[in-house]
Amino acid sequence: MAMETADRKADRKSIGSWERAKRNGERRALITAYDYPFAKLAEAAGIDGILIGDSLGMTVQGERDTLRVTLEQMVYHTGMVARGAPACLIMADLPFGSFEAGPAQAFASAAQLLKAGADIVKLEGGAAMVETVGFLSARAVPVCAHIGLTPQHVRQLGGFRKQGKTEDAAARMIEDAAALAEAGARMVLMEAIPAGLGAEITRRVRVPTIGIGAGNGTDAQILVMHDVLGLTGGYVPGFAKVYADGARMVREAIGAYAEEVRTGIFPPAE
Repeated sequence: MAMETADRKADRKSIGSWERAKRNGERRALITAYDYPFAKLAEAAGIDGILIGDSLGMTVQGERDTLRVTLEQMVYHTGMVARGAPACLIMADLPFGSFEAGPAQAFASAAQLLKAGADIVKLEGGAAMVETVGFLSARAVPVCAHIGLTPQHVRQLGGFRKQGKTEDAAARMIEDAAALAEAGARMVLMEAIPAGLGAEITRRVRVPTIGIGAGNGTDAQILVMHDVLGLTGGYVPGFAKVYADGARMVREAIGAYAEEVRTGIFPPAE
């Protein structure tokens, strides 16, 4: 791992630094984390930002989608991550049912996440969220807009499917991204869209873009930590990359401990 400079470590916390990075062509990396130990490790590894995603419903809770994650759970996990990675940009998801009723509900929910330690909140949706984004931005709540494959809409979309594949769908997504940025979104996250579309939106909007399955033309990338570490023990999205066989290492370590207990090796005699 390349050593970080002191300036870079001090810089990655502020949203303004991410905007400067976009202007300077500096790519940044984010990862998800849901607790203190993994957040601390991610910061030590040099990650720029951490998302406490409602993906915790699937990766941590074992649910089939993200829809059962509550605001209270998000606040709980955000606090742990913020304590573990105080130098990283901390982004937290507004979970399903915590913001869709209108701007006032979204503000009340976002306020709880900011108080828990988030630097910016993320909400899913395109043009329908423009008013809410504007309302939050005017009230000191930094927002990252999430377009493309929006997991909270999985029932409506008919599954976890790539978005923006037709000319009309791509045009609408470009319009949505521009409108959300104009309304005050400080970042735009794009999930599971064609690489060309991800690059085009990145060129058109003034705010930093984050890609997950959106090609290499975005300003930043994000992956789910459990995919990166090989801890899912099952399906990994095609756009993800597994960097370690974490599941095997954990199994072997626990198995070695159990075997030493059974054979009397652990604990050692005094």
